[in-house]
Amino acid sequence: MGYKQDFIEIFTQNIQREGAKELLDWMQTTDFFTAPASTKFHCACEGGLVQHSVNVYHTLMERYFDPETDSRESFAICGLLHDLCKAQFYKTSTRNVKNEATGAWEKQPFYAVEDQFPYGHGEKSVYLVERFVRLKPSEAMAIRWHMGGFDDAARGGSFAISLAYERYPLAVKLHLADLESTYLREKGTSAVNKK
Repeated sequence: MGYKQDFIEIFTQNIQREGAKELLDWMQTTDFFTAPASTKFHCACEGGLVQHSVNVYHTLMERYFDPETDSRESFAICGLLHDLCKAQFYKTSTRNVKNEATGAWEKQPFYAVEDQFPYGHGEKSVYLVERFVRLKPSEAMAIRWHMGGFDDAARGGSFAISLAYERYPLAVKLHLADLESTYLREKGTSAVNKK
């Protein structure tokens, strides 16, 4: 099974909230299932965004799900949709790169950012999800702060991230699952043409 099919299966089996079908239908009109997850770091390849989303969901479930206190639906929403902001965010372009063997300049493909709606990272994902599905406060906080200290607001000295992590364990769990997926599970997935 491919990442898109895995994503759709996890989504439809676990997310039953009003508007979920409409959200998934809308996602299929975007490049979410073909876009990269980054320009050159993790999953910088066609389909990298859906691959990363599925990886984060699996990491979240394997490492942090407690059946006594956690919700499968919340974990699916957060794991699968935390980077929804990256749909319609990248474009494929080319640049000249010198071939060291021949000395000739060659056009090489690369991903560039073309943000049509510069609303921030986590907050943009929350905004896009909530156009269709109402999030619980813990889900909104988890998605908003999943970047942790890599978020611009956190680097600016905001205390909101500490309060969010203190009050909403799901936010901490999503951040850790995102880090583990990005830096440990997705090594070597950064070539533009890699499948």
